[in-house]
Amino acid sequence: MLTTERNNGLVGHVLDDRYEVVKKLARGGMATVYVANDLRLSRVVAVKVMNDGLGDADDFAARFDTEARAAAHLSHANVVSVFDQGTDAGRPYIVMEYVQGFTLRNLITREAPMDPRRAIELVEPVAAALAAAHTAGLIHRDIKPENVLISDRGQVKVADFGLARAVTANSNAATTGLVIGTVSYIAPELVTKGRADARSDVYSLGIVLYEMLTGRKPHQGETPIQVAYSHVHNQISAPSMEVSSTWQGGRGGIPPYVDALVTSAANRERHNRPLDAGVLLGHLRAAKDALARGVVDDPALVARMRRTEPEPSDSATTPVPTLPPRLGAERRFTPVTPVSPTFDVSTDGAPFYSTGPVPYSPQSPHTRALPELGASPVPPPAARAPQPAASGRRWRRLVAVLAVLAVLGGAGWGGWYLLEGRWTTTPTLATLTQADAEAAVTAAELHVTFQQEFSEDVPAGQVIRTEPGNGDRILRDGTLTAWISRGPERFAVPTVTGQARADAEQLITGNSLAVGGVTEEYHDTVAAGVVISQGAKAGEQVKRGAPVDLVVSKGPAPVEVTGFAGKPLGELQAWAKANLITLDTTEENHDTVPKGTVISQDPSEGQLHRGASMSAVVSKGPVMVTVPPGLRGLGAENAAQKVRDAGLVPEFKRLVNGGFGMVLSVSPGEGTSVPKGSKVVINLV
Repeated sequence: MLTTERNNGLVGHVLDDRYEVVKKLARGGMATVYVANDLRLSRVVAVKVMNDGLGDADDFAARFDTEARAAAHLSHANVVSVFDQGTDAGRPYIVMEYVQGFTLRNLITREAPMDPRRAIELVEPVAAALAAAHTAGLIHRDIKPENVLISDRGQVKVADFGLARAVTANSNAATTGLVIGTVSYIAPELVTKGRADARSDVYSLGIVLYEMLTGRKPHQGETPIQVAYSHVHNQISAPSMEVSSTWQGGRGGIPPYVDALVTSAANRERHNRPLDAGVLLGHLRAAKDALARGVVDDPALVARMRRTEPEPSDSATTPVPTLPPRLGAERRFTPVTPVSPTFDVSTDGAPFYSTGPVPYSPQSPHTRALPELGASPVPPPAARAPQPAASGRRWRRLVAVLAVLAVLGGAGWGGWYLLEGRWTTTPTLATLTQADAEAAVTAAELHVTFQQEFSEDVPAGQVIRTEPGNGDRILRDGTLTAWISRGPERFAVPTVTGQARADAEQLITGNSLAVGGVTEEYHDTVAAGVVISQGAKAGEQVKRGAPVDLVVSKGPAPVEVTGFAGKPLGELQAWAKANLITLDTTEENHDTVPKGTVISQDPSEGQLHRGASMSAVVSKGPVMVTVPPGLRGLGAENAAQKVRDAGLVPEFKRLVNGGFGMVLSVSPGEGTSVPKGSKVVINLV
């Protein structure tokens, strides 16, 4: 078992009797990722299984579990979804969405240096995912091209949310493995202090964008230590310095405001970077808009790219009135400016949430001491007479208290709004028509874009699914995508009967179908290599990739040749007719082969295909001659000569001894037709 796992990992194993591991995708210092089949829901998933030998296994497993749960709460279209987590044979695992496609690293290798607009369009969804994470209190801490997945349909998704924090908080071995793997993108504060916040993710994404624009990493070195040192001590140069051409409104180069965006995001000084990914996302969208309009330079936009806080419209200063002097000292409230939430990590790696300074209410200058025992609790009427100065102070104190309450209430409302209030849930649109879906989305104060795709289960014109999914969180006034069914996808089976096999297969695959089983059969009339019949009827509507079986001709079947020499011609003719053989015959005289009998055939043995020809020589019997007439009364020698001249053999027979030697008769008789060479008896007297 140990040998198998060492070589093949968990391939073939079923985790928790549910996830059948199919193949290994990648292995890192912390975990190995596999492709698996979810046997319960019949879907393909990615499963990340913690590696053995990570120091304190129990502590690491607890962090692995905690981070999986945190990542699962992050629902965003550009984040790889977490479906499940558990433990199998003591190994923690996380079940995630399987994104079939490639990584941003693959794209950088193929395309970098990229056009600025192309690069920003690819980075924008990454920033959107990080912005959602930062809002939810999560820091990625391992942004790199390998963790940005691009599906075959072009959707960008960020992977490994929250898992990097568990590694860096663990043993030195695990930390070392992580730093070596991601040192090209690590934030300086992680190198020097081991601490990170949202700005650390902004830094890493800035480095990634620099590499996309220039085709090279800004910090180089022969060892990871040298690269880390460069992160801490060196500012990156403007990307345009690495690109030879200048920006000409869409014709190459990098404009100044893109330079400012990148150098601000990847600034080695943490306080000089954008506050979080939400601010960076705004910069990216502003730059993308300027690039689309062909803006060559815009000093105001450059200044905006260097701004680290949200735009002025995103925050407001709530003044608090000054209180009157108390106890001889002048004490005032300092006006409080709400700031965007920042996220940091404590020394043990756990995140905490900070909302900036919190105002407080000082003790009232008119607070009275309790009366002494026996003293009158109520002052005399003269002492209770209203004083103008005291009345004014009470009014100002009331205003101050109300202002403080307003600030506290505003801060509380702002916190609620950031974490929950600005979110809503996606309405249920499945099986609705497009018009009904639009109405439902409008009623939910959202927007929707529609795409179409084929579906075997949902009738045409109805919603198949949405992204985000039903009940998932979505920003108010946000936009969701709904896929409308085009009904089942069907393709017409082409007519391939009578086509050559190669042409038939090309027709089938060209119609988005597949060539099924191919059977070869002998056929008397269809030439070899030509389709005799097809399994699916021509014109039938079938699913994409449906197989079409073919029966292809091998030509006529072979026939074993039988020898007919010495046999009657009728037998040869019957055999030839039964086997579709064309028979050519000629006749010859033969002294020994009877008439109508086969003398010879060609071929005389071997095989013939049906429809082939063969020849045969048939006997006409021997040559016939006539016994010469006028032999009677001739002398023996004259008669014999005439018989010989006719091709016959004379034979004498004397009827009377000592006679005259004259012919009395012949046998066969004169004028009789006999085979050439036959014997003729001459009777002499």
